[in-house]
Amino acid sequence: MTTLSIVLLIGGISSIALMACYLDAKFQWRLNDWMSGECSNPFIKSKADLHQQKLDEKDAQIEKLMRRIETLETIVTEPAYELNKKINAL
Repeated sequence: MTTLSIVLLIGGISSIALMACYLDAKFQWRLNDWMSGECSNPFIKSKADLHQQKLDEKDAQIEKLMRRIETLETIVTEPAYELNKKINAL
């Protein structure tokens, strides 16, 4: 093999790998998984969709808990709550 053919071969393989990474990042096609033998169909996004659904559920739960914490903070910082606490302490 000549030097030119080796450079072209390495450049071509690198270009294919970079293009697969770009398509995975942009469209979640899982081409890298397919090339490494981890999935049979690179265009099925079931794992990615399931992962995104779990993240959305966690985000919703965090948002709900943040609202509850804000409500509790407003209740505890009210002057009437402190007065009631002092009266009950007597």
